[in-house]
Amino acid sequence: MIETFGNNPATVPVLLQFLTVLPEELASNTRIPITDDEYRERSTKLLTANANQVLDLLSMYIQASGVTTIVQDQVFGCLRSWIIAGEVDVSVFSKSPLFGFVFEALASDELFDSAVDVVCELIHETQEIDDNMPVIEYIVPRVITLRPQLEERKEDPERIRGLARIFAEAGETYRLLILRHKETFFPIVEAIGQCSAYPDLDIVPITFPFWMRLAQTIGKKPIVEPLFIEAYKALMGVIIQHLHFPPDTAGLTGQEADNFRAFRHIMGDTLKDCCLVLGADACLMTAYSLITIALSRGAQSISWQEIEAPLFAMRSMGAEVDLADENAVPKIMDLLPSLPNHPKIRYAALLIISRYTEWINRHPGYISFQLQYISAGFEDPDTEVSAAAGQALKYLCQDCKQHLVDFLPTLHAFLTTTGSKLVQEDRRQVYEAIAYVISAMPMEKAAESLRTFSLDILSQIHAITGKTTPITKQGLKEIGYGLENLEVMLHVIGPFGDQLPVPCQNSCQEVWSIFDGFITKYAFDYDTAERTTRVLRHGVTLFGQSTLQVASSVLSRMVASFEATGFSTFLWIAGKIVGRFGHESDPALRSALQALFERSTNKIVSLLQSKAPRDVPDVLEDYVQLLLQLLEMAPDVILQSTAFPLAFRASMASLTLIHSDLVFAALDLFRNILTHDSLAPSSTQPPKFALYAVAIKAVVEKEGPEFVGYLLSGLVGDFPEDSTAVVVSIFRSIAVLFSSRLLTWLPPALQHLPTSSAPHEAKQQFLVDVTNAVNTGQYDKVKYSILGLHRASRKARDRRRVALLE
Repeated sequence: MIETFGNNPATVPVLLQFLTVLPEELASNTRIPITDDEYRERSTKLLTANANQVLDLLSMYIQASGVTTIVQDQVFGCLRSWIIAGEVDVSVFSKSPLFGFVFEALASDELFDSAVDVVCELIHETQEIDDNMPVIEYIVPRVITLRPQLEERKEDPERIRGLARIFAEAGETYRLLILRHKETFFPIVEAIGQCSAYPDLDIVPITFPFWMRLAQTIGKKPIVEPLFIEAYKALMGVIIQHLHFPPDTAGLTGQEADNFRAFRHIMGDTLKDCCLVLGADACLMTAYSLITIALSRGAQSISWQEIEAPLFAMRSMGAEVDLADENAVPKIMDLLPSLPNHPKIRYAALLIISRYTEWINRHPGYISFQLQYISAGFEDPDTEVSAAAGQALKYLCQDCKQHLVDFLPTLHAFLTTTGSKLVQEDRRQVYEAIAYVISAMPMEKAAESLRTFSLDILSQIHAITGKTTPITKQGLKEIGYGLENLEVMLHVIGPFGDQLPVPCQNSCQEVWSIFDGFITKYAFDYDTAERTTRVLRHGVTLFGQSTLQVASSVLSRMVASFEATGFSTFLWIAGKIVGRFGHESDPALRSALQALFERSTNKIVSLLQSKAPRDVPDVLEDYVQLLLQLLEMAPDVILQSTAFPLAFRASMASLTLIHSDLVFAALDLFRNILTHDSLAPSSTQPPKFALYAVAIKAVVEKEGPEFVGYLLSGLVGDFPEDSTAVVVSIFRSIAVLFSSRLLTWLPPALQHLPTSSAPHEAKQQFLVDVTNAVNTGQYDKVKYSILGLHRASRKARDRRRVALLE
């Protein structure tokens, strides 16, 4: 290539392009059809053996007479490619003319970007500092001489960006040398500090990895040099200044505002790096001083940004605070009441409370004030402030719950007087916060408190159920909010255990009577149905075994509601109850289980007559999950019912969908049916097992042809990859139980499989293999038949996909 294209100036760009791409291809092109040993051999011959020749060639081109900046730019691009590939010996490179040219090119507007790329890669290549000290001694003085350009070219952001990249790369790579030889290397730190202070916030983050890694290195040392302390103090001041919102926030577009908020959190991480070097106490006091100095000038002469930015910094550094701190944090907490009443400031202050709740737990004397401050936040017309108040209350109650028990009446009064004025998200957070406090109480007290707060919601539900006038849409939405609040409380508090406390012992029937009437009347509203059943799920957990006394009634209401609405949520909660109580022998419950199975099956069959399976995947999934529970807990309910054939056929529809969770559930159901213990020959089986076996065999005999077709179609089609083992298990059972029938079911089923997914040869081989396994009684070989067909199908689909891409 060099001989062909390298001597004619017109073709030199072609050669440079080839030489640039060559190492990239060798590093990234995995489709070259050679072995690893061949790859290593060829890459050594192509790259390593030619590296010095390429370096000499590039040196010649860069200083050739009449060379254009376009060719020089190509030379730098090629050089960078060979450096990245690890083929350039930096000690050899440092003695070549290219080395000087790269740094000189930083003065050229046309070559600046490509020269920056090369310098950064060159610095990176010297990261084994002990081995590369002679080269580093060449590089560092040239890098330091670039520093004046930060001031000279400050009006050119792109120039500053490139310089920032060089300084940051040098700082990261040579950070150990910076610590060992600060007199020589510290100017690099100062230059990076200037880049961090640059007003363009797209450039500033280039420096952050350096500050983080240097802080991690310094943080391990017992003594920190004053120079580095001053550097991080300056950095902290710079970051807090960058945290200031623009004077006119209305001028920001929505995306700009979101981007700035996201970047503030990144800057917050750099403040944590400052804490690592300076100590959290010193950093917090710096932010505190900025606020007190601003406040001392009087409210009329300060902007809200001057207060909000240090507050945000305090919040960012909260994770680094010593929970036993008695200096900085008390000052911050005492400062909060004196802050200006501006929504942005109140928002920031409330989030500081959120972040410092673990410290507050160690200093409970602050709780009373914090609650007052949070309560006032809920009354603020600014929605962000009230949202922050909700978050602060949640974390305060979560981390300080032991100290807040005595404040529970205050919280209840707050909900009673102010709760209705809150937006739902804030109200939900208040209920969640209260639940944390209740969870910390002794069991009897906790039960009483839960009853108090729950009755507020339940009484509204009871009242709305008893009204003869139709409920408004908004009224139903409010009831839904109440259900959501009750759900979050029950979720946080959890169960009381096997023995219910006295206040709860009669509650299960009382609560269910309220819900029974409510569901009867409002089951047709989808959102209401969803929220109600989620509350019932937590109710089953809360009341535990006591739920058994209402379980049959609940199941009856759920199946009636499912019949009336077709909403899958009623099947979902019924499945949870079956999973908990399905093994119980209570006659009323057994009758309810039978009715649940048969009526829900009839409804599913009816739905599938009017809708395609793809239109009701959620209903099918919850139905199949219900059948799984019934088959495990109460098999007689399914296997001795006249509805069993309908259920089997309805569940087969699940195998036609591209819906992983549903397909897995359906396959599990069919495997559990076809591997049921009643089908295994034994002299000690329970009497019912004979009836179960007859029922299963009758259904499979009838549905076998179509069932096998679904299994094979899914196997070579859209079944999840991890489902193959279950398919194998099902097929093996069919081969054992229905040997001769299977051999008659397979040919038409295979014929219907598309050749794009199952080549003709693969189908023929599969049929031969299964036939041999069945005829010789070697049923385990069915597994290898299935795996062979699946493998052939996957290869066919991969070939087809590649062909389409090409």
